[in-house]
Amino acid sequence: MNNKLAILAPLLLAASVSACVTPLVQAPAAPEGSSVGINQPVVVGRLYATPEAVSEDSRCPENALCIWAGQLIVNTQIDGSGWRETTPLTLGVPYSTHGTSITLVSGLPEKRTDQETQPSDYRFAYQGGR
Repeated sequence: MNNKLAILAPLLLAASVSACVTPLVQAPAAPEGSSVGINQPVVVGRLYATPEAVSEDSRCPENALCIWAGQLIVNTQIDGSGWRETTPLTLGVPYSTHGTSITLVSGLPEKRTDQETQPSDYRFAYQGGR
């Protein structure tokens, strides 16, 4: 009896692990290629990306001259098949996780000197996830 259990236990474990193929995203996700706001998930290939907060927007305002282009960094929750992580993604810089690359490719609106961007104004687009 114990031999049967010893043989079946690894099979049952493998079956339960392979059943964990659903991403952990709870909210409906926007279709791939969509621009989304803060806390709105979007499909990115095999992944889901949810921008959580802008941690830095030091981009040169579009109505100014700068000696440094600056950068946009967005804390992004990434969900894959049975896993989740949150990481800061920098605009235009690919990030690899679990054998898959994802890139924050757009952050709108552009920064301006004459107005402050509110968190609810931002829209983000991602690519990769394959």
